[in-house]
Amino acid sequence: MDKARRLEDFGFDALHLPDHLGAPAPFPALTAIAQATTTVRVGTYVLNACFYKPALLARDAGAVDLLSDGRLELGLGAGYVKEEFEAAELPYPAARQRVDYLEHVTTYMKKHLPSVPILIAGNGDRLLTVAARYADIIGLTGANPGAVADPLAERIDFVRAAAGDRFERLELNLAITAVPTDNSGMPDLSLTRRYVPTLSDEQILALPAVLSGSPPDIAERLRGYRDTYGLTSFTVQENHAEGFAKVIAELR
Repeated sequence: MDKARRLEDFGFDALHLPDHLGAPAPFPALTAIAQATTTVRVGTYVLNACFYKPALLARDAGAVDLLSDGRLELGLGAGYVKEEFEAAELPYPAARQRVDYLEHVTTYMKKHLPSVPILIAGNGDRLLTVAARYADIIGLTGANPGAVADPLAERIDFVRAAAGDRFERLELNLAITAVPTDNSGMPDLSLTRRYVPTLSDEQILALPAVLSGSPPDIAERLRGYRDTYGLTSFTVQENHAEGFAKVIAELR
């Protein structure tokens, strides 16, 4: 709760929790965060939809939304860690089946909790199609470096085509994987490297999800993302929070 208050004071607009076995249970923790704060939105980035039955998820999410005075953002994903499905004694469906179930859960939430914004985060065509059709917030989690000249623009164009008339009402969010945490201006690239192990440091530093430089440099880069791509929100890791607070101060 002290950490939540500190992050709210840093200027963050939303605090999101992951959904992994071994991490805190999202909904009880979000309720505690909501009780400790006043303005910051609370949410999930992202729930593994395959872990939940829609009616039970709607009950729990609706309770958190009520207890937070309407501050819940419900982030949903298709799940990807096979070992967690096994630990939960659940079957591990094929990727297509997991995305189909995500769509089922999402449409249920839209019908039964229409006031709760839905965030869907991912990168693949089928998942982004579901996001474009039903979500309020699109979480862009990466691209395919080298596949096209501007992979981020390609993913956003894909969402635009799938969303049709909805596109102008969508919030576009980018997941940031590396941010400087000291005065060197250089981020720790270890997290990003997990997803692109074959790229050089120079290539990784050029990725949209990797931020380097001083707080004013990073703020200017994010303004460029807004102007070029229409990105209006950015998600950073907890260990980036203190360093990124200096960027927030520049953006305000």
